[in-house]
Amino acid sequence: MKFTPRIPVTAAMLALLLGSATGCEKLKSRDQLVKGVQAFKNARYEDAVDHFQNAIRLDPTSTDAKLYLATAYSYQVVPNLDSPENLKIAQNAINGFQEVLSRDPNDLTALRQIASIDRNIKKLDEAKVYEKKVIAIDPNDAEAHYTVGVVDWMQAYKNAITILAADGKTDDGNGNVKMSKGACQKIQAANTPLVTEGLDYLNKAVDINRSYEEAMTYLNLMYRRKADLDCGNGDAVKTDLAQADSWTQKAMGARKENEQKKEQKAGGGVVMQ
Repeated sequence: MKFTPRIPVTAAMLALLLGSATGCEKLKSRDQLVKGVQAFKNARYEDAVDHFQNAIRLDPTSTDAKLYLATAYSYQVVPNLDSPENLKIAQNAINGFQEVLSRDPNDLTALRQIASIDRNIKKLDEAKVYEKKVIAIDPNDAEAHYTVGVVDWMQAYKNAITILAADGKTDDGNGNVKMSKGACQKIQAANTPLVTEGLDYLNKAVDINRSYEEAMTYLNLMYRRKADLDCGNGDAVKTDLAQADSWTQKAMGARKENEQKKEQKAGGGVVMQ
């Protein structure tokens, strides 16, 4: 008997069986993915993680499952909590999004998520790096510009209150004209780059979105940090505080405009005056 002709037939059958098994595993993976999404929508994030992990185990090529898994982890991160458990969850989320970026460095969802997680665990410099990567890809992303400005303000504010406390002072939000010359020099050194960058990014956010109320509010706050840098120069402090007040007024106007737009949308196009 000649067995040779049976070899390719057996190989073909094996390939067919493997293909069928792979297809079956992918179907099971898809089922786990659907269940994970449902759990996620119901805020059952730990259950969602289990389902997404199962989906990846069944189909290691599932990009969707990996992205959803990282997102489910990110929703469990508690802002400003330094516990080992919380930091581990944050790192799991970051690792997942980094894997997405390893395949597509321009994935905006992954970049934005990493920036958000870094902010939540107080890695502010890293958060700005990722927001700037978003801006490099999408220069008209007003929220990314706004976020860089907010983080700059957060860092500048922390620097200011720390230096003022060492000088026996508390922040008055109006230029801190009573602080010592030494304290002012320290604030200048620590905050000049942050204030300069923050103003640039916040102004850009407003340029992109003319009714960006939140960005206008932080421009008010950032000009008050800029007043610190004037070191008691009365005219300069007055100018910066006037700028701060003007942005407060602009923010109020933007808030009114945005509320009217919401009313118009809710009322089918009719705005009650």
